[in-house]
Amino acid sequence: MKPALQFRLHQQLTLTPQLQQAIRLLQLSQLELEAELRQIAEGNPLLEFADEAEEEAADDEDDYAAAESVADTASVEHDVNDPADDWADTGGTAESPIDFSSSNSSVSSSPGSRGDEDFEPQNAAPETLQQHLMWQLNLSPFNPRQHAIATVLIDALNPAGYLAEGLDAVLAALPASLDASIEEIEVVRRLLQGFDPVGVASLDLRDCLRVQLEQFDPDTPHRDLALRLIDGELELLARNDIAKLARHLRASEEDVAGAALLIRSLDPRPGAALDTTPVEYVAPDVYALRDGNHWRVSLNADAQPRLGLNQHYCGLIAQARGEDASWMRGQLQEARWLIKSLESRAETLMKVANAIVRQQSAFLDYGPEAMRPLVLREVAEEVGMHESTISRVTTRKYMHTPRGTFELKYFFSSGVSTEDGGSASATAIQAMLRKLIDAEDSRKPLSDQAIAEELQRRGIQVARRTVAKYREGLRIPSSSERQRAS
Repeated sequence: MKPALQFRLHQQLTLTPQLQQAIRLLQLSQLELEAELRQIAEGNPLLEFADEAEEEAADDEDDYAAAESVADTASVEHDVNDPADDWADTGGTAESPIDFSSSNSSVSSSPGSRGDEDFEPQNAAPETLQQHLMWQLNLSPFNPRQHAIATVLIDALNPAGYLAEGLDAVLAALPASLDASIEEIEVVRRLLQGFDPVGVASLDLRDCLRVQLEQFDPDTPHRDLALRLIDGELELLARNDIAKLARHLRASEEDVAGAALLIRSLDPRPGAALDTTPVEYVAPDVYALRDGNHWRVSLNADAQPRLGLNQHYCGLIAQARGEDASWMRGQLQEARWLIKSLESRAETLMKVANAIVRQQSAFLDYGPEAMRPLVLREVAEEVGMHESTISRVTTRKYMHTPRGTFELKYFFSSGVSTEDGGSASATAIQAMLRKLIDAEDSRKPLSDQAIAEELQRRGIQVARRTVAKYREGLRIPSSSERQRAS
């Protein structure tokens, strides 16, 4: 054994911090990107949002204009009320100068002097489930122990109104000095279930539905059968197998169907009506609009964060010395990398959106039935990028079209063979399926097999189980359920 030198040649892909940042920004949604950039800008003084810079500049101009106006007004007022003139007019006795500051303040405080923009709408905050229940609790004749237990129970409810953690978690959250038992907590919980909305503080779906049914008048048709169904056949009810339910409950299919209908009138998530989670609205990242005989794609300027360099701090770099200069130059380089990454993100988004529009122009012209099969690889080859990049670009990015706003992933779907050797996209088949069901005779709805045969007559080779899968994906009931509903 003796030491020796060897040369080895190999290739290795290294992701630089700049490339890692570009990839990260590419996969963020519009809202996530905005939050990410604001967090970065807070730690880098050389970055600023263009809209904020414009607002500051406008405020500075307004302040400067206001200062000039005040100066001009004071000058005019001084000339009009010159004490020397007053002295001459009064025979040498000077009158007290007018206090313009008090005059101005009285005018500014008048009711009509303030603009409407100074008054912001003071909308009341929406009432939460916990607040709604606490209001009822404070009006109920609970003793102090029950009130303390009920408060912890209410605080433990999830947005749907359930005690997802169970009674043991409630017991652990109660003060040890209260020395409560599970049985005592259960008594209070039962009382809370009668609050509005009925069914809150339930432990599971069966418990929630049962307490709502118990509120019905005992003479309500199918009430007793519905209670039996909830207690023992809830899983079978979910599959809507009326015939099997009738055999198990030894009742007629008509009575079972009536009991099932009564159960469906109940609220499985009683707390959801008071859910104060704000609604998130989708803003499109790109627009697809017809321009003559062609479709044109453009970025949504309002959805693209306008990030720029703070010129004031950039100008201070030349004056800085030592560690301060080094730090500021590093921040400047990072700011430039970030801005370049944003430009690259926008360019990539435009390339992919243009490729999608070229591939799916028939959908834009004629609707979902004309959607062609499309996979990530086809777009990746067209724009010269990797499939993983296309996947990042099309996730949580939205395109506005005359037919609606869609996530870019919506335009991708697998294909099903046709008689002429071509293929039809799953989206197109789903559109045809919905159209067939919408046009069917409600008294004789089409079965999955009948739909499959009709599609085959139109040249699309699709199996019955595939039709069933697409129908369930569209949340369309089976033919037997549609017939009963009619």
